[in-house]
Formats: sequence, structure tokens, C-alpha cells
Amino acid sequence: MLRVAGLTKQFGGFTAVNRVSFEVAEGEILGLIGPNGSGKSTTFNLIAGALPPTAGSIGFLGNDIAGTHASKVAHLGIARTYQIPRPFRKLSLMENVALAAYYGQAERPSRDKAWTQAKEALSLVNLPTEESARVEGLGAAGLKKLELARALATQPKLLLADESLGGLDESEMNQAADMLAMIRNERGVTIIWVEHIMGVLMRVVDRCVVLDHGEVIAEGKPSTVAHDPKVIEVYLGTDAEEVQQTVAARAGTATP
Repeated sequence: MLRVAGLTKQFGGFTAVNRVSFEVAEGEILGLIGPNGSGKSTTFNLIAGALPPTAGSIGFLGNDIAGTHASKVAHLGIARTYQIPRPFRKLSLMENVALAAYYGQAERPSRDKAWTQAKEALSLVNLPTEESARVEGLGAAGLKKLELARALATQPKLLLADESLGGLDESEMNQAADMLAMIRNERGVTIIWVEHIMGVLMRVVDRCVVLDHGEVIAEGKPSTVAHDPKVIEVYLGTDAEEVQQTVAARAGTATP
């Protein structure tokens, strides 16, 4: 579905993303991981059209979309969430999501259809669908769910989920991870997930691409990446054993 090749982004003399290449198959959940400042969010911004690349190509469903405006990228079927949700706080939950449905699709739906799609998206993330439900009072988990609902209302083929677990407690993290898996399984949405909470992410993703200083340093299944010496050195550190146990438990090979 997505093929990134030689993707590079420079800001003056600073190279934030340096010849990054990876592919994502339809129906896959790919974890894009790495330390702070490794280029993950910049890569998302390049794919989503928020930034033009300095060099490289971004192939989506066979078409090169590098440098395409963000609104056109959304209409092609790529949606993204943001680390810090910024809803329209004077609007209801339904209005927030219906706006995304109305403006985020190439073929603009009718008002009634946008309203229906908004209700479906809110139901999918377990948020209230009553027209009176407001943004006020939503905690961190609720705001993350609303951000996800807005992205899903655009009917994407590819979802770029940027740190969906930030600010959540352990129970909320697990619920959010299960929700992403459910969205892939039930809606057929391909997902690239940027996240720092490795114990949760490794439980869900099919493969990982690891960035460091804007370059790919490892790629493969969670079991491979979790034991990669370079990844342990620059990123996992003292958390490596816990992540390895999570991966082993997922595979059903954990020791008592």
C-alpha cells in the first residue's frame, strides 16, 4: 500500500530524515519507533503532506504523492492523528467528527451521511453519540479517542497514529492498543503507529521500523527488533528485557 524510498527532509543545514525507505503492506500494522528526535513525526508529516520532502518518493497505491498538499493526501485515503489533540471545543463531539467526515473525503458526503459516519466513528471508539455530548469533561483518554474518531470519519485506507497512548494509564493504554487492532481487523484499515510505550505497541504490531537520527537502523518482526543490539543500545536500554518478555508472551513462548 505504501512505499517510502530515499525520503529526506532538511531544515537548513539540519537533516531530520535521511534517506529513509520502508514499505507497508495492505492490512498491516507497522510500528515506527525510535528515540525522541529520531525523525518519526517528521516522517509522518512528509507522508501526510504537512511538509514537502527535500528528496525521495512516497508511493501510495501506486501513485507518487511526495509533495502533495495535505488536503489532497487526506482525500486519497490517508488520515493521521496528532500527539496533542486540538478539537473544536465549542462544538459537540458529533459536530467535531462530522466536520472531519464532510471535509476529509474526496467525494463530499451529504450532511446526513456525514452525520451517520460521525456516529459510526464515535461508536467505534466508544464515545457518546448523543448530539448533546460535549468536548468539555473529556479526559486524556477521551480526547485521544475523539482524535481517532475524527481520523476514522474520513474513511481512510491508511491511518497514521501518532503517539495514541500519551497521558493514558495502563488500562487505558491497553484499551487504545486493542482499539487499533480492532480497527485494522474490522475496518480493514492499514496502520502505521508511532509510539514510545514499547510494551503495549509490541503486543499489537506486525513489524517495526526503527529510526535513529533520521535513519533506519533496524526493521523486522517485533521479536527480531527487540533483540537487535543496536536498537537496545540507542533506544530500548534497560527496558529491553521487559519488551522481549512482552514479545515472547505474544508468541506464546514466555517461560513461567
